This record gives sequence, structure tokens and C-alpha cells, in this order.
Amino acid sequence: MNTTAMSPLTVTPLGFVPDLKNSTLDPLNETACENWKEIHHLVFHVANICFAVGLVIPTSLNLHMILLRGLLTIGCALFIIWATLYRCALDIMIWNSVFLVVNLLHFIYLVYKRRPIKIEKELSSLYKRMFEPLHVPPELFQRLTGQFCNIQTLKTGQAYAAEDKTSVDDRLSILLKGKMKVSYRGHFLHNIYPCAFIDSPEFRSTQMNRGEKFQVTIIADDNCKFLCWSRERLTFFLESEPFLYEIFKYLIGKDITNKLYSLNDPTLNDKASKKIDRQPSLCSQLSVMQMRNSMASTSDSEDGLQMFLRGSSSASSLRNNQQEFYNAYGVSRLQHDVFC
Repeated sequence: MNTTAMSPLTVTPLGFVPDLKNSTLDPLNETACENWKEIHHLVFHVANICFAVGLVIPTSLNLHMILLRGLLTIGCALFIIWATLYRCALDIMIWNSVFLVVNLLHFIYLVYKRRPIKIEKELSSLYKRMFEPLHVPPELFQRLTGQFCNIQTLKTGQAYAAEDKTSVDDRLSILLKGKMKVSYRGHFLHNIYPCAFIDSPEFRSTQMNRGEKFQVTIIADDNCKFLCWSRERLTFFLESEPFLYEIFKYLIGKDITNKLYSLNDPTLNDKASKKIDRQPSLCSQLSVMQMRNSMASTSDSEDGLQMFLRGSSSASSLRNNQQEFYNAYGVSRLQHDVFC
């Protein structure tokens, strides 16, 4: 006997009429938007415009980071206004308050970094003539001149250094005002003018050998003012600033070159020295200190000085001085050929 499954019958009471008009069917896609809400307030759209404009600012623009953070800050502030007054959404207001604080702090920091650096009046000419053309930032120059150096003065006739007495290990100085006269055993060698190192030859020659004395006498020919660094502290600072270290190598090399021109032409004045702007290579940094020492080692100092002043520009004399330079600093001939 075959049996079939009988489905239960639904019994509808008599007089019941289905209400098809008010019945609703479940949508096939519950995430579909059937009724769009009204457009948000204008404040919401202005905030998003600020975000969009900030994100499309080209990075090649000088102030692009400041503008970006400024627009993000304005956008977050507008979002807070919109969420508080028109949306009443506490979570939106809290998150945008956090973003507002972050962007505002970053904006203040960037503006602070762009503040104009005030350089002392006494040092402004030094910066404009020596450091600004080499793209040294004002804040870096301020660090260089604000921590471990001081401005000193000398009256006319006072000595900055005395030959065979003053140590060369203590300081490095740049003349700011006035004029100094360099002499060897009473014989005039050259002048030192503002914005020039006073003891660059000694500083360069004693980087390897310490404990030496000045071989010349440097006397103030006018009332002088100079910037003086502690040599030890300056060396430590330059080791932590590679860019400034290279700048000092360049400036000292250039200053030594100018002093070589002054030795060849003792009548070279301040205006003429400003025009000398040659790229100093290793061979151009012939040590004036070694030239001075070579004169000191001459048996007849008078004849040696005159021969030096007359023949320092000759090729044979330059080759001899270069050889002394190589021997003094341990520079190989191959390095000379590379750098010269």
C-alpha cells in the first residue's frame, strides 16, 4: 500500500479578507537606498572642499606643507561645527576635535620654523658676505655664532699674536671691523681686512700637529673687533654638522689663497681682495704657515725674506712650497693630481 505525504491544510476562517494593500515584501537587497536623505548643510561641503584643496596642493610649492596643515585645520573646525549644530553627532565631533588638535600643532610648528631669524647687527655683514652665498641657513649660522664664540676687541697697536710666544691651538677668529697687520721679525707681510680669517694658515697647518707657536706677529692697525671661537669646541661642533664642516674647509682654503695673493702683492687692499673669488683646491691651499717657517729656518733672515717676497710667484718656488706642503700634511702626489 502506497502512502503519500499529505501537506497540512491551512484553514482560513470564514469572513477573513487578506489586506494586500498594507502588506510589505522584504527587499531583495537590504543595503539598497530607496529614499535618499536630504543634502547636508553647506558647512559640511565647505569642510570637504578644504580637505580636497589641501590634498591637491603641489609639493613643489614652497609653503605647501603649511598650506596643507592650515586647510586641514580649517576643515576639521568646520566639521566640528557641522556635527555639533546641525548633526548632533557626538562621535563625529570628538574625532574631528582630535584631528583639529594634531593639525593645529603641526601648523604652529611649521610656522615657527619659518620665522625670520634675527642676526646680530655686528654679524650681519659677515653672514651676507661669507655664509649666505654658500646657502648656509640663518638658523645654522645663529647656532654657529651663538654658543661657543664671543666678540672681542683690540685697540690700535695691541697684539693679537706674538711670534714664537702665542700658541696657535686655542682659537680661530674672523675680523669684523678694522685692519690688522702681519709682520715677520719686524718686516711687513700683508694686511688682514674685515670678513677674513685672522689665523687660518695656523689653523690649517696645525690640524695634524699641535703645540706650535705663531711664526708671525699680528697687530691691530686700527681699532679692531673680531669674532673668536674656541678651537676645541668649534671642532666638536663641526664634526656634528657635516655641511658646515665642508663650508669651513672651503672658506679657510679660500682665505689662505687670498693671503697668498697678499704675500705676492703686499699692497693688495680690501676692495681688491673682495674680487678674488677662486675655487680653492688642495693645491691652492699652500700653507702660508710653512712659507713663514721656511723663512724662519733661513740662516740669513734678511736675504731669505727678500728672496721670498721677490720670488714667491715663480714656478720653482711654488713647486718647493708644494713639496713642503705635502711633506707637512702627508698628502700623496696622487691626491694632489686628483684635487688640483
